[in-house]
Amino acid sequence: MKKAAPFLVILAGCCWGTMGIFVRYLNGIGLAAMQIVECRALLTTVGMFGILGIFRRDLLRVKAKDLWCFAGGGIVSVILFNYCYFQTIQQASLSAAAILLYTSPIFVLLLSVPLFGEKLTRKKILCLAMAFVGCALASGMTADGMALSPQTLLFGLGSGFGYGLYSIFSRFALQRGYHPITITAYIFLFGAIGGIPMTDFGPIVQIAGQPQHLLYLAAYTVVTTMIPYVAYTTGLQQVENGVAAVLACIEPVMATVFGIFFFDELPTPAGWGGIALVLTALTLLNLQPKKVP
Repeated sequence: MKKAAPFLVILAGCCWGTMGIFVRYLNGIGLAAMQIVECRALLTTVGMFGILGIFRRDLLRVKAKDLWCFAGGGIVSVILFNYCYFQTIQQASLSAAAILLYTSPIFVLLLSVPLFGEKLTRKKILCLAMAFVGCALASGMTADGMALSPQTLLFGLGSGFGYGLYSIFSRFALQRGYHPITITAYIFLFGAIGGIPMTDFGPIVQIAGQPQHLLYLAAYTVVTTMIPYVAYTTGLQQVENGVAAVLACIEPVMATVFGIFFFDELPTPAGWGGIALVLTALTLLNLQPKKVP
């Protein structure tokens, strides 16, 4: 499992990279951003609790004193991340929003030092810097610039902070002995509950009555949530938070690749350079296990 763990994290990033494909379709049938997020959380909750209820009821058992781990992951991480990210998208370019989101490994790396005793090595810092610059180039930041208001910058950094908190709260739950599937199920339960006041359910009810759209929502949930979050949390059992956060930077690279195949969106030369930087950073993390003091 230890050797496979980094690849589980990379698998999660690849799955998250498909999100744009699904979101474009769901936008096209009339769902707004927060409605898409809430559908994702609700269907993940129903699906995972249904599966566990049938096959592994033992994994549904959690202690009341540990609920803060799941509430933190669902409300503080999932809801904060999505709210701040969508606010950033409304106030800035998509590329600016994307690069601010990918400040998340910085927060994870810094928080994991005092909280979990992880070491801040030169290799981690180098790979983090390479991945961050690579994400910026792959996202097209150099083409759009970063002229942001203080409010937009705050929302953007909030999205990165919220995104990174999933790793933190998941690590706390793992340390208490919970299975990755249990962690994912309960985090999205709290995320679904937290998203209810922010969601207009009218369009969701209309779309849910159409089988083809409901099947698409189900596929979106499985591919972008159930598989990647379980894979990522499983990977965290053997991979440090800081390393996992950098490995997950494969997401914008895969989003770019999927954009080529599905939407004929060819990256610029700078974008190709960004992809190469991210892949180089991931290779360094995996092929040089000896830490530099």
